[in-house]
Amino acid sequence: MSHSKVVIIGSGPAGHTAAIYLARGELSPVMYEGMLANGIAAGGQLTTTTDVENFPGFPDGVNGTELTDKFRAQSERFGTTIVSETVSKLDLSSRPFKFWLEGAEDGAPLTADCVILATGASARRLHIPGEEKYWQAGISACAVCDGAVPIYRNKPLAVVGGGDSAAEEAQFLTKYGSKVYVLVRRDKLRASPIMANRLLSNPKVEVLWNTVAEEAQGDGKLLNNLRVKNTVTGDSSDLQVNGLFYAIGHIPATDLVKGQVELDAEGYLQTINGTPHTSIPGFFAAGDVQDKVYRQAITSAGSGCQAALLAMHYIEELEDQKSN
Repeated sequence: MSHSKVVIIGSGPAGHTAAIYLARGELSPVMYEGMLANGIAAGGQLTTTTDVENFPGFPDGVNGTELTDKFRAQSERFGTTIVSETVSKLDLSSRPFKFWLEGAEDGAPLTADCVILATGASARRLHIPGEEKYWQAGISACAVCDGAVPIYRNKPLAVVGGGDSAAEEAQFLTKYGSKVYVLVRRDKLRASPIMANRLLSNPKVEVLWNTVAEEAQGDGKLLNNLRVKNTVTGDSSDLQVNGLFYAIGHIPATDLVKGQVELDAEGYLQTINGTPHTSIPGFFAAGDVQDKVYRQAITSAGSGCQAALLAMHYIEELEDQKSN
């Protein structure tokens, strides 16, 4: 299939919601779900999550991988063609848009009238010893997603980061944890004054200045200790916590379009007035690739719906122009 009306790049909640709407609209969308694109399995960040308890329709919660499998099955049921390959090059300079798959960059391009980019953003990690072992078993990059999980209830928790996100996540976790330590690499917070004041005045929060995480330790099943180091003295010590939350930012997967479309200072796609519209007509952005505020499965799904409706309208206008 060398030409498609609509191509979706990415396979998380945004991409699949767009696919479902487009397929039901009989536009025969083609989704390139990626083969470990950005180091994450097809399905995106949800595949790195165990229990999802805040997605509507699942009162008992649902496993992250199971939820993405359901998204995929629904997309296919309505006629989406899903290709398990990674788009490695995208040219938005002419119409139709051109793109190439990984390993075939020297060949003839594939083309599309409309492209929805839903490649997401991946949480920055520390990559400390023990991180892989206790990922989603005490270590998370989303307090809002995981903070209410029973393993964190009434337990001491730690947040890494010094910006607004870290302050917000720490405040959120005080609802569930017995105490929240905030590990700040420097001797001051980067957070805005109002967020910093809220954090520092919360009796359940203790900020550990000039402190970095060295190693995650546990009983083999769950995290129960964190080795930390003071960056001034060089001394290491133990911090007994049952949860470690990273709040050190995300990396949006926008390499495909760098230099072609507007990105902000952090690399997120700039969209127009909070819609999936970008500065290029017919090229839409949905999900975490353009959202650095909410980053939830449900908000990604919502923007995927918006992108699909806009894409339908764009294709209709294109076809009207061709027929006139």
